[in-house]
This record gives sequence, structure tokens and C-alpha cells, in this order.
Amino acid sequence: MTSVMSHDPAINQERSPSVKARQQAMWASGDFAVIGTTIQIVGELLCEGADLRAGERVLDVAAGNGNATLAAARRFASVTSTDYVPTLLNRGRRRAEAEGLDVTFEVADAEALPYPDASFDVALSTFGVMFAPDHEKAASELTRVCRPGGRIGLACWTPAGFLGQLFRVVAGHVPPIPGVRSPLLWGTDAHIQDLFTGAATIAHTARHFAFRYRSPEHWVDVFRTYYGPVHKAFAALDADRQAALEADLLALLRKSDRGGAAGLVVPAEYLETVITR
Repeated sequence: MTSVMSHDPAINQERSPSVKARQQAMWASGDFAVIGTTIQIVGELLCEGADLRAGERVLDVAAGNGNATLAAARRFASVTSTDYVPTLLNRGRRRAEAEGLDVTFEVADAEALPYPDASFDVALSTFGVMFAPDHEKAASELTRVCRPGGRIGLACWTPAGFLGQLFRVVAGHVPPIPGVRSPLLWGTDAHIQDLFTGAATIAHTARHFAFRYRSPEHWVDVFRTYYGPVHKAFAALDADRQAALEADLLALLRKSDRGGAAGLVVPAEYLETVITR
């Protein structure tokens, strides 16, 4: 069975409330769960990379619709799944219920986790915590709630990979939120080293996730409908500028495609990181 609990998220609004509110609205738009379910393999690989053990206390931070959550629960861990978008947590809850997995779902902000120090053996995040506005605070919270000797497992898109190129294309049409450092920094060794200076060990594995769609046009249709950053970008443009953004996205997809006539296959590089406290 699953349970749903609602904490006061204690969202760290004093830094920049408009940034946090805009980000929440972006990820609540569309329906990220449609995209998220296609990326399930990343959560499975991350649990293997973190050498997850049955019975360990696991926190999934910025969990979205629960890819790492489900992967950990399938390995008989005691899992708490968190996000600051309740609708995404509800989608994760439904997935867990369908599999009969015992998971706790709680609304929580990655920059202000409502848990005591050293509450968890493992903290995970797949393409989630990297989008927190305050990188140092988010990294500090991951470290704080993970016990000494525990592990922090991260999957983060890289600047040079397909998602880095995608965000640059979108930014050419709709400027990113001002004052927020690129989330893609989390996909670099130097930034991870800076964020987790007290770690006992930091190990990286470069991996690729393959986006598999019927065609470039199919990918654009799905992402403009369901993926918050792309959905919001199209919504901010008039018809002519929407057409220009679509043309640039199609050009990027065709350049990156490895599938050809048999169907779109776009490898997207990400950095899998396992940090030992």
C-alpha cells in the first residue's frame, strides 16, 4: 500500500519567491509524467550504481512521478518520495499502488527538506534536484539528511549532451529565468566536486539515455504538450515564433538522430554520480 502525507513544504522563498513560483508553475504545466515514465531505466540504473540494499531508508528528492522511487521500492527499500509539485507525486503514488509497492509520498522542497539530520541511508534524484535554484542549498540538504557513510545518487543531464543543446535552442527563443544558474552544471565533475566538498568519495559514470519516438515531429508534439520547459516556451510565443522554435527543434532532432527511417533514436548524455558521505 502507499500513503500520501502533506508537510508544509517550507519552501525557501526568502531567496527569490518569483523564481521558485515560476519553476513550480513550469513543472506543473503539461504532464511531465508522460515523459517521466519513458525514462524509468535511469532510476533502475541509478539504484544499481548506488548499490542499493533491501531494507535501507531511501529518500527520492524532486522525484517527479517516481522513477527512482519505484526502482528503490522494487528492491525492497523503505522509500520516501518527495517533490514540490503535488500532482506529480500523485502520479507516482498511482504507479506504486498499481505495483503494490509500499511507498510514502510527501510534499517537500529540495532546498528545505523536512527531515532530521542523517534520516536516510541513501538519497536519490534523477533529473530533479539539478533544477533547484540554489545549488549549494540543495546539495547541503542532500548531505544533511544522508547518514555518514551513506550514499547520494544523482542522474543529471550534461551541458554537452542532447538536453544541453535542447535548452540552448529553447533559450534562443525564450530567455531562461534570470538569476538562476544552469541546472546543467550538475552534469559536470567540477561542479559536483564544489558542491560536495566533504564527501568521502565521488564516482561518476557517463551514460546515455535514448529518446525513442516515431519521428522528430512526434517528439516535438509530445514535448510541446507534456514537458514543462518546452510547453511553457511554446505558450510564451506567438504563432510565427512558435513555428521558428519548432523548426529549430526539428533541426536539432534530425542532426542528433541515430535511428533514421526506422524511427527516431536520440542519445542523450547524462552523468550518473554516486557520492559516499
